[in-house]
Amino acid sequence: MNERKAVSLPGIPVLVVLIVALIADLAWFISILRHANSLGLKPAPAELVPALVLIPVIAFLLKGLFAVQPNVARVMQLFGHYAGTERMQGLRWTNPFYTRQAVSLRVRNFESGKLKVNDLDGNPIEIGAIVVWQVVDTAEATFMVDDYANFVHIQAESALRQMATSYSYDSHDEKQISLRGNGSKVNAHLRDEIQERLSKAGVEVVEARISHLAYAQEIAQAMLQRQQASAIVAARTRIVEGAVGMVELALEQLSQRGVVDLDNERKATMVSNLLVVLCGDRATQPVVNTGSLY
Repeated sequence: MNERKAVSLPGIPVLVVLIVALIADLAWFISILRHANSLGLKPAPAELVPALVLIPVIAFLLKGLFAVQPNVARVMQLFGHYAGTERMQGLRWTNPFYTRQAVSLRVRNFESGKLKVNDLDGNPIEIGAIVVWQVVDTAEATFMVDDYANFVHIQAESALRQMATSYSYDSHDEKQISLRGNGSKVNAHLRDEIQERLSKAGVEVVEARISHLAYAQEIAQAMLQRQQASAIVAARTRIVEGAVGMVELALEQLSQRGVVDLDNERKATMVSNLLVVLCGDRATQPVVNTGSLY
């Protein structure tokens, strides 16, 4: 079921016509009474009935007037059948037999609760998301689901759970996508997951992004130690790479300038001492040799 435009007329001209018709009908009714009184007779029922009947008819036609607010649509039904949707704002008039239901087209947002799920590695994590959405097809939103707002909330949380199980919380491989390290890609995946579930409800997901991400409390301390250890290993790896380059440069400069001629054994000793100095996490205490080099 897709949305289609309802048949309606501008409300102000119709209102003016109905008010003029009501005034004219009342004037006609009063003129009949005056004419009968002037003749000293009772007004004939055949003359009064048409004027009296027109009053409820006009009142019933006035029931067809309705107002459409900005970014609010009116879904119309005729005896249970979908008759169309009116989006044009202002005062409108349509078939008085139509029932009219207001559906907001404004952008809405909500924040899901903190869900506890397992990531791709099986680690329990807490995750929450903010979803921005709006109705784009009023017919589907009204007739395809029972309560489209509640449907959006439940399906968004379901998609969030599904998405969280597809990635690791954190990854040490730069090529692997993780929840913590690739926010834009993860948010795009989350939006697509939610949109796929809401397409039948006439809802468009404007934006979806993670608002809360953390390890579950029972493993938070252990994972913090793991992250610290990983950081230390990564830092040490970078330090060793730099130290090896500095030692290589030092040996090359000493050889080119002819400052000292070292054999392989002395080179090994020098390399060992330089690596200790450069890679140590504390300040080194130099030992001064007051004798000969050997």
